[in-house]
Amino acid sequence: MSKLAVVVIRGLVGIRGDVRDTLTMLKLQKKHACVLVEDTPSMRGMLKKVQNVTTFGSISDETYAQLKAKRGSPSTDETAKEVFFLAPPVGGFERKGIKKSVAQGGSLGERKQGIDKLLLKMM
Repeated sequence: MSKLAVVVIRGLVGIRGDVRDTLTMLKLQKKHACVLVEDTPSMRGMLKKVQNVTTFGSISDETYAQLKAKRGSPSTDETAKEVFFLAPPVGGFERKGIKKSVAQGGSLGERKQGIDKLLLKMM
């Protein structure tokens, strides 16, 4: 199964309770935090619920290796979700900002393969 990288783009102050609960289940507690999840139908449902505050897409093996090397922490538990805390992207987000979806020229929602480019800007 492929992995999806999920990154919180918007701040978490004032969001609805069910969206906050879903982010807590995904271990995303801070802005610009990233976590890798399996691409399953249940995860897709959770990501659909939080698509107005996050961006996500399929991550390549090379980008994962760089992310692990630069932002990873040594852990002994292999089953726990590893959270990567990233910096704001160098050069900023897309032209329309963080309030519009990727389809509208913004940063929110599913990016498919474009998540690698964003992660490299944020490392």
